[in-house]
Amino acid sequence: MTGTLFEIVHEDDELLVINKPADLVCHPTKGDEMSSLISRVRLHLGQAAAHMINRLDRETTGIVLLAKRDEAAVELRRLWESGGVKKSYNAIVHGHVEPDSGTIDEPLGCDEASPVAIKNCVRADGNRSQTGFTVADRLEREEGLFSLLRVRPRTGRKHQIRIHLSHIGHPIVGDKLYGHDEDCYLALVEGRLTSEQRRALLLPCHALHACQLMFHWRDREWRFEAKPDARFSDFLVG
Repeated sequence: MTGTLFEIVHEDDELLVINKPADLVCHPTKGDEMSSLISRVRLHLGQAAAHMINRLDRETTGIVLLAKRDEAAVELRRLWESGGVKKSYNAIVHGHVEPDSGTIDEPLGCDEASPVAIKNCVRADGNRSQTGFTVADRLEREEGLFSLLRVRPRTGRKHQIRIHLSHIGHPIVGDKLYGHDEDCYLALVEGRLTSEQRRALLLPCHALHACQLMFHWRDREWRFEAKPDARFSDFLVG
């Protein structure tokens, strides 16, 4: 049954590493046992407990790390919070990004002007946030110009990558909240997303993929990698 639940990147007695699919929340809100990642993990493990070390937004794909034992969970969370984990993402954004690499250093906080309660923004009194990026490719499609970025967040704020890239004028393709028009997000939540809005978004879910995790733990180096889904890859080849 695992093949229908999720793609396993790595599994042993203490760790479970998953390539999370798009349009799947990490923790349950409502719905059946297939409607969240942690519920699917319980099915995979036969209802055994598992601790989610990191989470991804509903539409973001890629690596999620879980610990099967309490002691491992405590150690890994401490490592994560201390900044001992290196994370890399792939993102497809609008426009040709210049220069070839850089760092976005802008504080983030609540967007009090937005009708969307969960939305954050760049604000002077926000929390310190840093995102490094490198341009992996520049593309030209019928719909316009795009760039493929390798992104490395140096802090872990909510929606950090999405906000920072939008802030420099290169929102992630398909981002309903920080990209085309935030009404797309409200329309999705309210069940009124039009075919015109879907076409404007170009992709059904935003093009952000957590592709790599690296850390030193228990006297060894750990490195996990996961490939993006077909919709992400197909966009790059036109």
